Formats: sequence, C-alpha cells, structure tokens
Amino acid sequence: MSKPTTLDETAAVPAVGGERADLLEALAKQRHFLRFTTRDLTDEQAGLRTTAGELCLGGLIKHVSAVERNWAAFIVDGPSAMGDFDNMTEEDWARRADEFRMLPGETLAGVLKQYDEVASRTDELVVSLLDLDLAHPLPSAPWFEQGMQWSARRVLLHIVAETAQHAGHADILRESLDGAKSMG
Repeated sequence: MSKPTTLDETAAVPAVGGERADLLEALAKQRHFLRFTTRDLTDEQAGLRTTAGELCLGGLIKHVSAVERNWAAFIVDGPSAMGDFDNMTEEDWARRADEFRMLPGETLAGVLKQYDEVASRTDELVVSLLDLDLAHPLPSAPWFEQGMQWSARRVLLHIVAETAQHAGHADILRESLDGAKSMG
C-alpha cells in the first residue's frame, strides 16, 4: 500500500485582470475542490469504484485532465485537435475509457501532477491568448450541434463547468469511500 497523498491547496494564478482573472479564479476554485476530494488517499483508494458506476477518483481526475488538455488544444488548433469522433475505432473508445480508471502502475501523485501540468498550460493560454473571441467550429460529434462555433471564452467557460460538475461527482465518490466530504 502506498503512502497517503497530501495536497498543496495553494494554486498559483497568473497575474492578470478583468475577465481573464475571473476565468482563472473560477477555474482555480473548481480545480481545488476536485483535487481536495483526494486528500489523504492511497493509490489503491483513489482507484476504487465506490458506486455502481465506472468512476474512481483517480480516473475522474485523469478524465478532467484529458478534457481540459483537449479543449485548450481546440482553442489553439481548432477542431482537428479534438479528433474524429465519427470514425473512432474500438481501440479509440477503449483508450478513452481508460481515462476513467487508474491503470496498473499509475499513482495518485502522478495523476495529480499531470493535472497540475495541464492546468498550468491552460492558465498560461488564458493569459497569453490575444483574443477570447477567437472561435472555431466544433468538431463533428453526436453530442455537438452541427455548424456551431465556440469562442475561446465559451471553451473556457465549458472547462470551468466540466471541472465543477466532476468535482461534484468526485465528492460523491469520496463520501461513498469513507464518508469524507469536501464541504459541510
């Protein structure tokens, strides 16, 4: 059994003002809540499925990391960065499913480090992006309306919402594991 993981609860937010500062602050807060659900857990605990669903805490953080990384790439490179959802193979879907679980050899510390690296790159993008109105068409996928475009601003709001939603999922998983709660 590995050592419990502790968290550094201070997130470094780059110095900017206005709308960008608001986006970064909202994202940092939701990231904190997501990370906080893993406090004091072992690798084994982070990999446990505690509900009838497929999710575990470590896998959920892996998924949020992948989602944030892909959407940040979309801001820079457009829909080609997201892949071709209409032509995914069984192997592609299996790789995607692996985002939701802790695989052999993965550690909670490693998953959290990867998440921190993704978060840092996204924060740098928010600070350095010339225009939050920069928009790209959404990739073709069953869950996107055809012909829609999202601005960088809309993508960043989506990342905040996705992180918040999954922080709530993580809170349920953690409470099911050992009764610990993020709030209350």
